[in-house]
Amino acid sequence: MTSTSALPASFDSTHESRGLLARALSSDTPRSRVLSLILLVIVLGIAATPFLFSGSQPLSTAAKICVFIVLVASYDLLLGYTGIVSFAHTMFFGIGGYGIAIALERLGPTWGSAAIGIVSALALSAVLAIAIGLLSLRVRAIFFSMITLAVASAMAVLASQMSAITGGEDGLSFQLPAELRPAFRLLSEPVLGVSLNGRLVAFYLIFFVALAVFLVLLRIVNSPFGRVLQAIRENEFRAEALGYRVVAYRTAASVISALAATIAGALMALWLRYNGPDTTLSFSIMIDILLMVVIGGMGTMYGAIIGATLFVLAQSYLQVLMGAGSAALAGIPILPNLIHPDRWLLWLGALFIVSVYAFPGGIVGHLRRGSSS
Repeated sequence: MTSTSALPASFDSTHESRGLLARALSSDTPRSRVLSLILLVIVLGIAATPFLFSGSQPLSTAAKICVFIVLVASYDLLLGYTGIVSFAHTMFFGIGGYGIAIALERLGPTWGSAAIGIVSALALSAVLAIAIGLLSLRVRAIFFSMITLAVASAMAVLASQMSAITGGEDGLSFQLPAELRPAFRLLSEPVLGVSLNGRLVAFYLIFFVALAVFLVLLRIVNSPFGRVLQAIRENEFRAEALGYRVVAYRTAASVISALAATIAGALMALWLRYNGPDTTLSFSIMIDILLMVVIGGMGTMYGAIIGATLFVLAQSYLQVLMGAGSAALAGIPILPNLIHPDRWLLWLGALFIVSVYAFPGGIVGHLRRGSSS
């Protein structure tokens, strides 16, 4: 028998690092080498974006991916893990954006103002989520969905009409705290050719907050609480018979999901330095969230990373790629017009239809099944 003292130090460090990784992932590892590699490439690629790509668009795309990973993961907690179909998710997204925007625009561009804005937004989202949960979660399926749609529509109309507070249809533009402005310099000299300015500080603030929220959500769905939610999703009558208060658990899930969406909205507003009805409250964003959840894989949480990344990249660069393809095919009948940049939404929809047809359980589900077979 080999004594533990005879084991090399590298074994202990490797074993400890794997233990830390398992705890960070709440023991819910990707369970697929291909999926692990994809997730690692995405996370490291986002983190290294400022040093890998020049220009503002790649950085903005990476920041938007971080925001939507949080937003999609929070919605997957409802749809994928609890079986709740809600159309009010963008309402909480908008509350987070308006909380930051109103506080920084009215109280001044300070960290104290930002803290007041986010805390107020979180409190309002929690109250509304509890109210919706207690008043509506006792009704079934489509009726609850229609109630959440009505509430979200009312909030969008309210935001558009309360111009004295929200800026109306024009929204609110505001200044950020000094440390997040482009003129701020963290270091006087560039690092790897990149100037460490306030814009970069804002990006990494969004990145690490998004990472932290995602890990918290991953921990929640893999806790006993998360397993009860999955039991409710599978058969709420059986869960009720086992002694679980279904309405209480579903309301708690709604509150947690709403709070995470509120944080995502605040991060989006911080990055854009603007918030308006079309930025966070639009129903088209709700459709986008649904697509990302389905494409990545419902009830997987890791699907939020893949779904958000693919969707945002397609939104940001599909039109550019189609423009290049149309120019390259100039002179060939029909084809240049068929892939003209103006038709990018048509092809985006076609790509999603193909992906849903090819991966009915989402990309994560497909990769996990392929790994286990």
